[in-house]
Amino acid sequence: MNGAESLVRTLIASDVNMCFANPGTSEMHFVAALDRVEGIRCVLGLAEGVVSAAADAYYRIAEKPAATLLHLGPGLGNAISNLHNARKARSGIVNIVGEHAGYHIAHDAPLTCDIEGLAKPVSHWVKTSTDSRSVAADGAAAVEAARTPPGCIATLILPADTAWGEADGPAVARSPVPRRQVSGDAIRAGARSVQAGGKAATLLLGGDALRGKALEFAGRIAAKTGCRVYSEFNTARQESGAGRVDAPRLPFNVDLGLAMMSGTTQLILVGAKPPVTFFAYPGKPSTLVPPGCAVTEVADVGADLQHAMAALADELGASKTPPALVTSFDPGPEPTGQPTIEGIAAAVTHLIPENAIICDEGITTGRNFGAQTKNARPHEWMGVMGGSIGWGLPAGVGAALAAPDRKVIVFEGDGSGMYTNQALWTMARESLDVTMLIFANRSYQVLQTEFKNVGAGQPGFKARDMLTLDRPDPDWVAIARGYGVDAGRATDLEGLMREMKRGLAVNGPYLVELVI
Repeated sequence: MNGAESLVRTLIASDVNMCFANPGTSEMHFVAALDRVEGIRCVLGLAEGVVSAAADAYYRIAEKPAATLLHLGPGLGNAISNLHNARKARSGIVNIVGEHAGYHIAHDAPLTCDIEGLAKPVSHWVKTSTDSRSVAADGAAAVEAARTPPGCIATLILPADTAWGEADGPAVARSPVPRRQVSGDAIRAGARSVQAGGKAATLLLGGDALRGKALEFAGRIAAKTGCRVYSEFNTARQESGAGRVDAPRLPFNVDLGLAMMSGTTQLILVGAKPPVTFFAYPGKPSTLVPPGCAVTEVADVGADLQHAMAALADELGASKTPPALVTSFDPGPEPTGQPTIEGIAAAVTHLIPENAIICDEGITTGRNFGAQTKNARPHEWMGVMGGSIGWGLPAGVGAALAAPDRKVIVFEGDGSGMYTNQALWTMARESLDVTMLIFANRSYQVLQTEFKNVGAGQPGFKARDMLTLDRPDPDWVAIARGYGVDAGRATDLEGLMREMKRGLAVNGPYLVELVI
């Protein structure tokens, strides 16, 4: 058995059975081991950004890490943008990055670079195996690191000679560490803050507090005390729809966020951080916390948030209180006419299937859908956590592989979708049940808005060229079909409803281009 096979067997023994891969020469012994040893599903991505985003979304839904297989430093470099998003989402990933054989590095071959230096900013754990007999133990340690709550990125660098050298056998990662329970003092402090604020208190949720019983307890606390319940703008996984407690997201827009937080005198954090603006804007604050507002952290995102919310409700005498803020299924009439943001949201609200997973990188168009989709059928919502674009399409790959029995819907801006449109090929190859809605406004619309927000004036000819996607317009129907994905185009809301229904009816990938 060589080092590569010992690593594959270690991953299987440690319940890592999915590998998103874009390998090269240095990883061929690992590829050969994947071929010899049953137990890991291998999914090829045509770009490393597809690989890393798919692994991120896979962890969020499957709640266990996948492996990635990347080629040397440049391959890791190509994956970094979506590894940044995964790190912000607290997703567990085991990156396996090939390296030149130890004796070859000194010759400074074209692909030689500082792989550890690239890995450290987007990894919680980094190690280079020193010999073939240590690879299995290193692999087990990487899995243990990736499973550390709430989820961490582990990068194991595998020199080629450690992959082909002799090894003793596999290792097994230790059982996952349970999440920390929050202290009684922290619970009591949170309860005092809620009581002190009353209707001027805001309970800000993040992480696992946006799911299951934790979200229900937030509704019970709101009913008992009158406090407001919000979620962070970026959410890794949030339950929404009929029958669930509505925790509106804080807006991306600074002025809207300040207005939403206005009047808050007590801010209580459960799995969330104090809210900050995405960027700095002249004359505007960097934080959404009102002046003079007291901030109390009950639990950070790595704690047992289900237990924390139950304990907080109990401390406030709200455990048996019927929850407030519970939504009902109320999609309203089917929308018609030209595609406004409100009309698109209404169409989506009609069409979301029960228990669907939404991967949202809608940027300008889809950012505020929550106000209407809270009245859709129950579903889960995943957002791009780190703000690095090109996440949505490959996230659909990872979500569909993690939950093959659930419908996956991707909301994607046309500009951000161009970063990783190779994900369409993977969807077609793997026959993944993903329906994609591309908001084709033929521009980087978010940047046109931000140009004004930062006080840069009116864009001239050169600026407009950097903020638009025309001459030529990307043809998403042709792009999708070129990758083997069936597609249709809509220019009005009736067409959107028709094409989305068509996509949701098939058991495979379908892309809808909505021209706005």
